[in-house]
Amino acid sequence: MKICCIGAGYVGGPTMAMIAHKCEDHTVTVVDINEARIDAWNSVELPVYEPGLDEIVQANRGKNLFFSTDVDSAIREADMIFMSVNTPTKTYGVGAGRAADLRYIEKCARKIAEVCEGDKIVVEKSTLPVRTAESIKRILESNAEGRKFQILSNPEFLAEGTAIQDLQNPDRVLIGGDQTPEGKAAIQILVDVYAAWVPEERILTTNLWSSELSKLTANAFLAQRISSINAISALCEATEANVDEVAHAIGTDSRIGPKFLKSSVGFGGSCFQKDILNLVYLCEHFGLPDVAAYWNSVIEMNDYQKHRFARKVVSTLFNTVSDKKIAVLGFAFKKDTNDTRESAAIYICKDLLEEQANLSIYDPKVPEAQMLRDLELGEKDDSITVCGDAYEATKDAHAVLVLTEWDEFKELDYKKIYDAMHLPAFLFDGRNVLDLEALREIGFEASGIGKG
Repeated sequence: MKICCIGAGYVGGPTMAMIAHKCEDHTVTVVDINEARIDAWNSVELPVYEPGLDEIVQANRGKNLFFSTDVDSAIREADMIFMSVNTPTKTYGVGAGRAADLRYIEKCARKIAEVCEGDKIVVEKSTLPVRTAESIKRILESNAEGRKFQILSNPEFLAEGTAIQDLQNPDRVLIGGDQTPEGKAAIQILVDVYAAWVPEERILTTNLWSSELSKLTANAFLAQRISSINAISALCEATEANVDEVAHAIGTDSRIGPKFLKSSVGFGGSCFQKDILNLVYLCEHFGLPDVAAYWNSVIEMNDYQKHRFARKVVSTLFNTVSDKKIAVLGFAFKKDTNDTRESAAIYICKDLLEEQANLSIYDPKVPEAQMLRDLELGEKDDSITVCGDAYEATKDAHAVLVLTEWDEFKELDYKKIYDAMHLPAFLFDGRNVLDLEALREIGFEASGIGKG
């Protein structure tokens, strides 16, 4: 079978690479109108950083895995087309700030209708609001001209940083489609693709609408747990409790479990906030204001945590960070990815820049140009310095903020860092990845979320 994926981003690229790797009989082509991105996929430095991704791409590229800007030909030749384009939150019109912006999905559907020549299976891979498939179906069927289209929903459940592991050994693969004979046949074709390496008991099939809503709901539940423990972290600081000890105690309850109970400066990434805002908008649209307010509180708590951390930095540094050098270790929203979308570091840095701090930032995978774009700064802004390593970033700093849990930050020589800093030296462990007591023994005034 020939498979085409429209969209060469954080989902489309790794997912298609894994399908090509596991299904050598299928030909997989990833297309995108962004020529620079496609060039990067065809180079030695991929545009997406994921542990293990480079090896899989190098092993299959040019054999049964291809990256191209020739969108029309790939669509025309494909038996199955995945739609994996961006679905950001709307910034204009009705639903601005909450509803999903579906312009790219609509453009994809119209492009498929325009150029394809035979029957196609079209698979939603992007995170979409419930009943988006209905819109795609209307566009395709209104331009069918004798062709038949089957629309499937196959939401991704990848965590950036562990995407390859998640693809190789998924908890579940969810496939939704019409419950008609033709729809069920299309579902089975996609089931057979994944069954090449995923046990069939982990491949779940539903109707279209259940599949679309399951993705939003899963992310909302995970984000809810993070906001819940972050709310408790503020109480822990006020009462001298230790949030890690509280999380461990409640996590041993089999009804609750330990996952997603690690307090931090707030959740980030492309999915959680976007999907919850989408869920809020859907609830409002269907006349459920109380349900909408409940889910919106998860976002409000996340925003509170990010701003609370910045305020904590300012208050600890004698209520002013003006003209003080603050070292920021980590800018990606989590370790093992170069993705900065909705990273808590962006909001914390912006808060500190408003307080006229001088920031010295280091992240092992995020380039300087991306940091400047995220902070909305020009190339020659003197308020930030992007450094090549952690020691350069922390030299002569008044405080160090650990905002991404990169493993290399655990291995740093903190005695060396302390000796090169201004005294008294403050270290804020925003992700609780460091031994704060050991840091205090060195001399730091060490502090972490939920630990005073």
